[in-house]
Amino acid sequence: MLQTLKLTNEPETGPVFVSICVVLLLILKYCHSFSFSFSFLILGLEKREKRDIEKLFQKLPAMEKNTTFARPVGFLIAGFQNLQHNNYYFIFLAFVYLGALVANFILMAIIWLSECLHTPKYIAVFNLSTIDVSVSTALIPQCIDCFLFDSRFVSYETCLTQMFFFHYFYALESLALVVMGYERLISICFPLRSSTINTNTRMFFIIGFCWVLASIVPFISVVFITRLSFCQNIPLIKSYFCDHGPIFKEACNSYSASFTIGSVYIATLIILPLVLIILSYVCIIAALSRIATAQGRWKAFKTCTAHLALVAIFFIPLLSAYIIVWTHLSVDTDTRILNTSLSASLPPLLNPIIYTLKTEEVMEQIKKFIRQR
Repeated sequence: MLQTLKLTNEPETGPVFVSICVVLLLILKYCHSFSFSFSFLILGLEKREKRDIEKLFQKLPAMEKNTTFARPVGFLIAGFQNLQHNNYYFIFLAFVYLGALVANFILMAIIWLSECLHTPKYIAVFNLSTIDVSVSTALIPQCIDCFLFDSRFVSYETCLTQMFFFHYFYALESLALVVMGYERLISICFPLRSSTINTNTRMFFIIGFCWVLASIVPFISVVFITRLSFCQNIPLIKSYFCDHGPIFKEACNSYSASFTIGSVYIATLIILPLVLIILSYVCIIAALSRIATAQGRWKAFKTCTAHLALVAIFFIPLLSAYIIVWTHLSVDTDTRILNTSLSASLPPLLNPIIYTLKTEEVMEQIKKFIRQR
């Protein structure tokens, strides 16, 4: 989905319509076999309508054939084309993955063990750390296996599984940043009522809803991939993992449905969350403008700086990739892979580090644990 692809001119087949026609015609055919004369059923029809039905029966085997799909046994991940010593890059990704695991688990442990951090704000932070671990695990280990251990063949089922979970957790990260923006909005715009408006229970409900919502579009995208036929037994995927766009580009039949669901994914789970975050900060700035002193405005805004840093780290590389595609800039495959892989792997490492360093409550709890030891 990180790569926008041109549609083919081949018209979209209607598998559902064809299936209905096949079922109806088979029923009529079996009625004929049980001594119900099919000619009696069309007795009142005009000659032209009779010819249409007869032609439909003649096309029945072809229709049945079109409703089947040629699935490959697996995919071959191409990876970098001309980047020399690219193994070192994947060793770097391995260290990024280990660092992301350590940093996020430390942050989650601090929140879990500190009762004073059991608030809506840190429930949202804990949720983001969980997602960071998940999205890294869905992406980097498979890349290491493919390119460091030269195991570039990925079975069909494994590839679709990785595709679903990566795009699922990637969408979840976008929604998690929206939830954190919502928490800042309530805290700053309604300081006296924030504890009653945004309770722990309500925050758990919002996060649970996001986890369900983020799964819908990735699941549909995988279903549409299963409706595609592939001419090659082992198609070559021009990416560094089982990405949605490079996979449906290899299909023989029309992939307009997959293209559409990819666009829906970008619009609803990437662009819309960014718009909501921007709107929340418009409201926050409006609320800050009503604070009398500059010191008071800065003190309130300072609580948002960590969240703004996380938003910038996540969305700026992502938007740069989309802008390159939308403006039709000529970018070689290796540069595109470097950009998309770094934009997907670095935020899970940087998020807990930035949030820890820029949040006084977390730093105080870390100092407290150190003194106790």
